[in-house]
Amino acid sequence: MDAWERRRFAALAKAVADDRDQQAFSILFDYFAPRLKSWLMRQKMTSGEAEELVQEIMIVLWHKAYLYDATRSSLSTWLFRIARNRRIDLRRRTGTRTFDETDPTLLPSAEIGADEIIASGDRDAKLRAAVEQLPEEQRDMLRAAFFLGQSHSEIAEATGLPLGTVKSRIRLAFGKLRKMLEQELR
Repeated sequence: MDAWERRRFAALAKAVADDRDQQAFSILFDYFAPRLKSWLMRQKMTSGEAEELVQEIMIVLWHKAYLYDATRSSLSTWLFRIARNRRIDLRRRTGTRTFDETDPTLLPSAEIGADEIIASGDRDAKLRAAVEQLPEEQRDMLRAAFFLGQSHSEIAEATGLPLGTVKSRIRLAFGKLRKMLEQELR
């Protein structure tokens, strides 16, 4: 849109605001309605929803054209901002949530076979045995972090140890567990 069109649209909006000029409104409607509808449909609205919202936006233009300030923005910017805000309001009102039907968290979990249950039990037993072989201070840090769900800061506060020491002990415990479990798997 060039400067001439911006001035022309501003003048038409002023005519609508000041004189309720139906011809000026008609020109603005014919120009902006299809553009607004197209933009709204690109924003994932159906054709019917977009048409209805365009009608609301144009009613705002008719009743509140006096709020438009040509020194602050073009009429196009003002109308598209109204469209954006109305679209957001509509989504909030309807509570429409789109979701992916193939999302794994929405699908029922597959049944676990007996062999997998046994293998899982074996892994758990090996992990527990490896944790028991850790030095007590490292074992306590791991339990607090992973079984009690405490953050490193909470562990440091509860034990009176510096945060760096807590992190180091947990990191050392992971390194030792990795070595023990790798040897176990060989």
